[in-house]
Amino acid sequence: MTPAVDHYDRLLAEHYSWMLGGDVPGLVPTQRELLLDLGVAPGTGGGFAVDLGCGPGHTSLALAALGFETVLAVDLSRPLLAELTDYAREVPAVRPVLADVRTVLRERVPVGTVDAVVCLGDTLTHLPSRGDVAALLNDVAAALAPDGVAVLSYRDLTVPLTGTDRFLPVRATDDRIMTSFLEYPDDDNAYTVVVHDLVHTRRDPGDDWTLRTSSYRKLRLSHEWVKRQCRTAGLRVVGDHQTTGGGLRTVALRLVG
Repeated sequence: MTPAVDHYDRLLAEHYSWMLGGDVPGLVPTQRELLLDLGVAPGTGGGFAVDLGCGPGHTSLALAALGFETVLAVDLSRPLLAELTDYAREVPAVRPVLADVRTVLRERVPVGTVDAVVCLGDTLTHLPSRGDVAALLNDVAAALAPDGVAVLSYRDLTVPLTGTDRFLPVRATDDRIMTSFLEYPDDDNAYTVVVHDLVHTRRDPGDDWTLRTSSYRKLRLSHEWVKRQCRTAGLRVVGDHQTTGGGLRTVALRLVG
């Protein structure tokens, strides 16, 4: 079993943009509208935003498109940050940073200065422990400016899938097929789920398929638990959305008071 960052370096980073559809800049307008709908805007002062777990950067680029003057794009995957750097060559607001999302706010962001913190995809469930999630929420609350907003998204994997429902098709094209398989271990008191990613690739249609695999654990975070931790950190939920299928939850948060 590998940590999430090693899993990305070994397998997933190479295919991540393809998983998103293969056109990262093309995702920016939709992501910009999503952020706007959630109340993310730079305001009159230009704005400072932090994108935790930025990946190849479609959200960071969307924040820049919204008008934020500085977008700190944070990830631990060097290949994904390299992709973002290429996309952002003409976008000086975006500043890629190789750093751990668990510590970057405390180490690099002055208290009370951030207008928007976003942590999308499944970044929260990639953290090693629920304690890390709770600590990160405290850091988010400390970093936010009084009128700032935070947006989190994560999958609620607390209800186990069974049988063939545990096989999740990700994407398939002529040269690549990706499937994930979920395993619920009985050694951790329902704390994590083991994700097995299987990627078949071939160079030409007549070639044999080559299979590469890697596995890692993701946290099982219930939606109610995350909202309780937000309240404990001093954050109130001002928006709460769920996508159909996949269990992805998105919450928008502001400081209490």
